[in-house]
Amino acid sequence: MGGNGGTGRRGLRRPLLWGAAALAAVLLAVGLWAFEPWRLVTTRVVDEDLPAVSGQADPSPSEGAGEPAGAGGGKEEAPAEEVRPEEAGPEVLAEGEFVSQEHGTSGTAKVIELADGTRHVRLEGLATSDGPDLYVWLTDQEAGGDWFKYRDGRHLDLGDLKGTHGDANYAIPDDADIDGMTSVVIWCDRFSVAFGSAPLDL
Repeated sequence: MGGNGGTGRRGLRRPLLWGAAALAAVLLAVGLWAFEPWRLVTTRVVDEDLPAVSGQADPSPSEGAGEPAGAGGGKEEAPAEEVRPEEAGPEVLAEGEFVSQEHGTSGTAKVIELADGTRHVRLEGLATSDGPDLYVWLTDQEAGGDWFKYRDGRHLDLGDLKGTHGDANYAIPDDADIDGMTSVVIWCDRFSVAFGSAPLDL
């Protein structure tokens, strides 16, 4: 009788063990999907030049180019070179240094405007952590402090973070109203936290 009871108890334990193992496997899979822990040791480096005016035309040749020296009589002075609007450097509308929040973050954020009126957020010397669902936001909330506030205010999503380190450009839509925006934020959408933010004065 006693032997049969022990066998029965062992038989009951097996389904419980299999159920616990299956639950642990599911929890592990969900944890790996959500946290992607391998990103703690990964970096993505980007090195983009300053944005340029699109469709920039080639300089037109000067009048008289290709004429033999001395043609047309006396010596003519070369016309003074003029800097065309599209050749001018971008105007910096605002800039600020990153402060760390959920993860250590450093570098500079700038809002720049090109001669053709297009605007960009440029991140220079950025250094932050990798993570899932990272985006670059322009927001009307102050940099630093509690990161939950960024969900409550007005924000403009400029797209995926291109790299955790280096220099990168993020185009601002032509019809976007950026008046009153006060910070650039590296935002982790999956966990609703800010990795870091930089103050602006637009």
